[in-house]
Amino acid sequence: MIVELPPIGAHVISLEKLKLQFKKVLSLDAHPGHISIGFAVGVFVSFTPFFGLHTPLAIALAFMFRLNKVACITGAWVNTPLTVVPVLAASYNLGGFLSGKPVLALSFTNLDWHSLQPYAKSILVGSSVIGFAAAVSAYFICYRLVVFSRRKDAALEQITQEMEVVGEDLE
Repeated sequence: MIVELPPIGAHVISLEKLKLQFKKVLSLDAHPGHISIGFAVGVFVSFTPFFGLHTPLAIALAFMFRLNKVACITGAWVNTPLTVVPVLAASYNLGGFLSGKPVLALSFTNLDWHSLQPYAKSILVGSSVIGFAAAVSAYFICYRLVVFSRRKDAALEQITQEMEVVGEDLE
């Protein structure tokens, strides 16, 4: 496998900004399930091979399905430029295996459509499976983190418990 990493530029999100964004998600005033499903959809989007379109896709899906926009956008940032190449290789291998195709050597020089086009079907199949698994995991992890972070404040904990009983946001 011959892979050159894409240049790291201004589009890379710093670790500090990502931590702040996760803190925003954990402190959102909404039902933990509503926050978690938005985050999970964003995580699924982050595993798609539509590089450069993750944030716009997350925003569009958040509006279409009335998801929490902050959580959805944050989830779309989970697959970072550091992890995209290994995830892409895993997606290609899994997709090739699932579609019964012989897996050829994955060789590309950058992450544009023309470089990835010969591998597109296998990458789409594999990234869908990996993205779905990551999204399901992300939902449960995010749900527990939201509930856990709200336990630090008695008022937030009470509201969260009421939201869980009622099943929706409280007004």
